[in-house]
Amino acid sequence: MYFYVDESGQTGLNLFDATQPVLYYGVLSSRVDLNVNARPEVEALRAKLDVDRLHANVLGIERLTSISQELEAIQQRCQLSFDIYRVSKLDHAAISFFDQIFDQGLNKAVPWSSYWTPLRFPLLLALAALFDRPLLELAWAARIERRTQHANEMLVEVLQELLGRVGNIQDPRLKEIITDALRWGIRFTDKLDYNAQNRQHVLQISPNLIGFQSVLHGISSRLKRDGGKAVDIIVDQQSQFNNAQRMITEFYQQGRDLPEEALSIGPGLPVMDLKHMPDVAISCVPGTTNVGLELVDVYLWLFKRFFEGKPLSEPLMKLISGQFEIGYTDQISLAAIAERWSKYFANLPPITQAQLKRGLIQKARSEDARRAHLKDL
Repeated sequence: MYFYVDESGQTGLNLFDATQPVLYYGVLSSRVDLNVNARPEVEALRAKLDVDRLHANVLGIERLTSISQELEAIQQRCQLSFDIYRVSKLDHAAISFFDQIFDQGLNKAVPWSSYWTPLRFPLLLALAALFDRPLLELAWAARIERRTQHANEMLVEVLQELLGRVGNIQDPRLKEIITDALRWGIRFTDKLDYNAQNRQHVLQISPNLIGFQSVLHGISSRLKRDGGKAVDIIVDQQSQFNNAQRMITEFYQQGRDLPEEALSIGPGLPVMDLKHMPDVAISCVPGTTNVGLELVDVYLWLFKRFFEGKPLSEPLMKLISGQFEIGYTDQISLAAIAERWSKYFANLPPITQAQLKRGLIQKARSEDARRAHLKDL
């Protein structure tokens, strides 16, 4: 199979551009090479519209509507499938803060179960609710600040401000854990390794790389479901993130043969399935040189408008509606986490008295160890 990857809403490490709050990744897949098989039709469409390239943002609704039948014919003949992935940038800043500050391996005031089990999600949502935009901007600025001392000074300011807001948390256990974790972080800031100290680390925590991981998992899921083998993964060329995209692809490919237990994060948390991760290197090429990238640009633009509630013509809506049943979609956002895990907690099976007893014993041991780190705070 051939995969063509494009992105929209890219603002790099600036997560606070109000005009582009969401990063989108679109993936168009086909069992044929679109750069060869769809080229005659696309060249005819370029000639019809008198353009050098099908760029949806330039063409707009009216001109795209005028070629919608031809686009649908290409979709049917080449059996195109389109997947879309979204990253809420502000939510990504909050999630990134949580993942570093409440990492139980770093922050000794955090219980093991509050980070390595689904209990992490209520904790994350309670913490995220304490942020307002200015404080979130300061937390992210500290995250990407390479000068460690300066980053830690900003981080302490964030931790102290959050500590002053914990009274807004209603759940007593969540309030206790967050309070203790913030107090510990203020005292032992240097042990949290909060800031990204080099360019590679900064790129790894960018929403672009987080979104690209979703792309890779989506391709893996499609290969698992539909069968076949990835022949090529064509990514739109841009200098800032292509090398990091190659790196994360190679990282996941190295895990293809790892046993399931090696990919388990913690009990109750999703287990990564890397067995179907594509084994080909990604190809980063200019969007002007590949027909598949032209077509994925069109689909991504149309789906972006759909998700943002902007109008589409009936023919264009018909073009993309065929993907609703066959396409994958996912999003990284606090709302998505709340929806997904509220269902999980609402449907937990009942526990036995024996399980409850074992759990209370384990909790007591864990609390004794945790509180030992809180004595001098």
